[in-house]
Amino acid sequence: MSEQRITWTSRIGFVLASAGAAVGLGAIWKFPYMAGTNGGSVFLFPYVLLTFTVGLVLLIAEVALGRAGKGGIVTSYRRLAGSGFVPMGYVGVLTGFLVLCFYSAIGGWTISYFCEALVGRGLISDQSQLGAHFAEFTADPVMAMGFQWLFLLLNGLIVAFDVTKGIERVSKILMPLLFVMMLVLIVRGLMLPGAWAGVEYLFKFDPDAFTFSALLQAMGFTFFSLCVGCGCMMTYGSYLKDDTDLPRSCLWIAFLGVIASLMGGLMIMPSVFAFGLDPTAGPGLTFITMPAVFAQLPFGQIFAAIFYLCLIVAAITSSVSMIEILVSFLVDEKGYGRPKAAVVSTIALAIVGALPCLSFGILADTTFFGGKTFFDIFDFLTSNISLPVGGLVILYLAGVKCWPVVKANIAGTAVRPAGWYTRLRFMICVLAPILVAAVLVSGLL
Repeated sequence: MSEQRITWTSRIGFVLASAGAAVGLGAIWKFPYMAGTNGGSVFLFPYVLLTFTVGLVLLIAEVALGRAGKGGIVTSYRRLAGSGFVPMGYVGVLTGFLVLCFYSAIGGWTISYFCEALVGRGLISDQSQLGAHFAEFTADPVMAMGFQWLFLLLNGLIVAFDVTKGIERVSKILMPLLFVMMLVLIVRGLMLPGAWAGVEYLFKFDPDAFTFSALLQAMGFTFFSLCVGCGCMMTYGSYLKDDTDLPRSCLWIAFLGVIASLMGGLMIMPSVFAFGLDPTAGPGLTFITMPAVFAQLPFGQIFAAIFYLCLIVAAITSSVSMIEILVSFLVDEKGYGRPKAAVVSTIALAIVGALPCLSFGILADTTFFGGKTFFDIFDFLTSNISLPVGGLVILYLAGVKCWPVVKANIAGTAVRPAGWYTRLRFMICVLAPILVAAVLVSGLL
């Protein structure tokens, strides 16, 4: 019931598309504020270590399952593990759907702020005014939903083409562009007097500042930043050629994800410290604090436009991977053509996505479970429950139930050192599940 499975045209195409999924708003929006609220380097160093160990192992396991199953998460689970695991595949599809429902609202914010930067609006040095401006925009249902729909439309147009003409082609253009624009902003920020304090905040390790909470936050962000647990990388892996070196490709994805996060921190923290602003501003760091920085910079309008264009690019390269989960499911399981699947997915996301989008306006007082809005609920269910649970299922399938076929897909034509697979399987079956379970338990407490 599926179309002929196409493959990425090159390894670099797969790596850039997957790195785009891993980078996303996490690197520019989430990493700086999480580092800011968790002690800077105290958060950064565990994140880097966990990414190149447990995170990389989970990434390899998910991509290997996708290449072995030659389908999205539901199809791959059915082919590799039997019908008993199909419900967990549906959970993965639902997770990707719910994540994109609230993620698209943030994507809409980035487009709005980019448009404002182009016309010179929003560059205000008073953070209280910026906070009021942000609250006014997110509370306006027409503006907030309008930009959310525009963001979803861009995603739908990209995935309507096959992965080589849509996602791969766009990633090859947008990912290099993203890194160039980030470098421009980093260089400009480091030229400011007092900017080095922001660099020290990120990289000068202070053992006395270490907290268990920061470690747990770093664990959670590792899985979020690599986009593992919901089937996104499994879907991308299903388009991977059989002769592609899977571990090396995944290592490149993890490396680019970490580099992007570090660049995101360097893009924001030096400027925040240079102007004496609060690095612990939380989620509002990007949309409330940074406009105050640009308002005080020479040619601030230009740098603001570049900054928010970076956010748009990062958001799109990540969100197309999530909508691809839905499109692949409809194509593989329901027999839809890709354009029809893209249209159906986009419309469904626009309808359900209105709930988290309006959580800052007319639905702000509609709360559940101790004061959680729809936005909070969607975020909590995915980040704290379904993504860690999905990660545990992937690790079980890769390391236990489907290990022979996973090992064969990881091996390919490469020659590995003696004991390499034993150590890898130990990490998949023992170390990674312990840490993922820790993230799951801490997220529920």
